[in-house]
Amino acid sequence: MSKVEANTIAAQVAADLLQIGAVHLRPDEPFTWTSGIKSPIYCDNRITMSHPAVRRRIAEAFAATIRERYPDAQVIAGTATAGIPHAAWVAELMDLPMIYVRDKAKGHGRQNQIEGSLQAGQKVVVIEDLISTGGSSLKAAQAVSAEGGEVLGVVAIFSYQFPEAEAVFAEANIDMTTLSQYTALLAAATAAGVITSEQEQFLSAWRQSPKTFYQERG
Repeated sequence: MSKVEANTIAAQVAADLLQIGAVHLRPDEPFTWTSGIKSPIYCDNRITMSHPAVRRRIAEAFAATIRERYPDAQVIAGTATAGIPHAAWVAELMDLPMIYVRDKAKGHGRQNQIEGSLQAGQKVVVIEDLISTGGSSLKAAQAVSAEGGEVLGVVAIFSYQFPEAEAVFAEANIDMTTLSQYTALLAAATAAGVITSEQEQFLSAWRQSPKTFYQERG
């Protein structure tokens, strides 16, 4: 996949997320995440499930990315819960087995953390809906490795492009890529008139220090 093709996918996915209301931008009235971070953006990619044309484009983009970057993939893994439907659609498109990964092992029955059939040594691509700090996605990939799978990479619909996320994946030596990113979203939002060019600059600055950005501005 060329850089132009990747940029086209990023722009299309960003425009789709905005159009269906999966992403909301409120630079002047930030959301508060569970982590306590004040954020000018709220992204809920679960909304994509209800839009067949959008989810189909996402699945096709996932499949194209996997064929390009991870041609030896043998199993598609979805992260619970939001990554599961996308992993199912991608596995169907690629005619590959699918598994899914819980955030922790069940407390009853066989106490599985991974559901489905995973054989030792199988090459796995993990599908995620969203990457923020990267912790939960990395945990899922490590769970696959602990069960004997070989993780080729993690692929997500969208990333906030936090430096922290890039650092944790690099430290763990696990490849990570996304269909679209925060910068592509801001460009799409500006082009659509959702935000002004001044707001785009403000939102761009937030990404560099999300934990302290609003506190520093009182």
